[in-house]
Amino acid sequence: MNLSRPQHDKWIAGVCAGLAERFGLGKGLVRFLFILSCLLPGTQVIVYIVLWILMPKSS
Repeated sequence: MNLSRPQHDKWIAGVCAGLAERFGLGKGLVRFLFILSCLLPGTQVIVYIVLWILMPKSS
């Protein structure tokens, strides 16, 4: 399975949904973990934006 952003079931850009599908995790879990990670200091939002740019849309 390739890493790509789905066109369905996405909230903002589909990055969390794409990561969840790629690694076989729940989409809600990945979204929750991302929101939790934003409470910690770091570059999470920048990583999200980079993935948004680099991850292709699924067809």
